[in-house]
Amino acid sequence: MSATPTDGATPLDPDESEGLIPTHVTTREQLNRLEQENIIEAMWWLETARLKDILDEVFVRTLHRRMFGRVWKWAGQFRTSDKNIGVAKEHIGVELRKLCADTKAQIEHAAYPPDEIACRFHHRLVWIHPFPNGNGRHARLLTDLLLEKVLRRPRFSWDGMSEIPEGDVRADYLAALRAADKGDYSKLAEFARKH
Repeated sequence: MSATPTDGATPLDPDESEGLIPTHVTTREQLNRLEQENIIEAMWWLETARLKDILDEVFVRTLHRRMFGRVWKWAGQFRTSDKNIGVAKEHIGVELRKLCADTKAQIEHAAYPPDEIACRFHHRLVWIHPFPNGNGRHARLLTDLLLEKVLRRPRFSWDGMSEIPEGDVRADYLAALRAADKGDYSKLAEFARKH
């Protein structure tokens, strides 16, 4: 019986490594580490950046590029293929602009409590799935910026999630997103403020 590699030691398949900038990366663990280092750089950038309008397609793309631009050639570019999740590739730009406009209107008219506005924004951004990869991490950071910079609320804790969610935390996160698919944002709000 041959041993199966742990998740981190799992070799990347050719599809996963397409567009990868560092040529030395061969395992999921190496990739995760490089992506996390790049995300930390993006967070440092956010500390000094003058953020004019985070609810704008240009900023949404810029943030993704800042988070993953040292790792992926396509960082900040909308995906060019359809996936098993997300809107059709040709609708990404339109859906993203609608999301930003809808969120601005919800804020202006206090349509929902701030945390619910943030949860609705997060859920819809994940649903659009604009990029080939990194959508969850990008959506969580962007939602935290929305809370902090626009809604003047503390960032979500995301149940202590860091990097890529795994195990029970991932299952709880996905269950909360599925409940939001059905219009119930309470589970996502509870998960986001947990811990």
